[in-house]
Amino acid sequence: MAAEDAQQLTDSGLVLRPFQPRDQEQVQALILAGLAEHWGQLDPALNPDLQAIGQSHAQDYFLVADYQGRIVGTGALVRQTGDQAEIVRMTVAADLRRQGLGRRILEALCHEARRRGVRRLLLETTADWQEAISFYSRFGFQLTHYRDGDFGPEVHFMLLL
Repeated sequence: MAAEDAQQLTDSGLVLRPFQPRDQEQVQALILAGLAEHWGQLDPALNPDLQAIGQSHAQDYFLVADYQGRIVGTGALVRQTGDQAEIVRMTVAADLRRQGLGRRILEALCHEARRRGVRRLLLETTADWQEAISFYSRFGFQLTHYRDGDFGPEVHFMLLL
């Protein structure tokens, strides 16, 4: 989509809220579209948690960005042990990237993490996903290590709250 055709994100009509069952289809499609864009192809079987998000993430804080009835972003806070949690399923619709929505989602997840007593936030992405690496670094996440993952090299980050 050309830049001049991209929808402009304004505060009016944008709501960050917890996932609701009615969001299932839109959230699943949005996340899978982002993965397909990055990987060039997609095997939905590799993402079983997306088949029933409400059940798979029932214990998590799964946030959606709803813009005038359209789900345009997601992110989830997954509690691990003690004061540690992980950020997963961060995505923003392709036509709304670079407008601050990812930052707003991540800020909301950090706020919720603090509210829940989380002190260390972790996340990982693939080592070749440079946009994601730059985004998390700009936000303040520190690179902790690289690891060989199931789909290639991964970059792991941590943020102390």
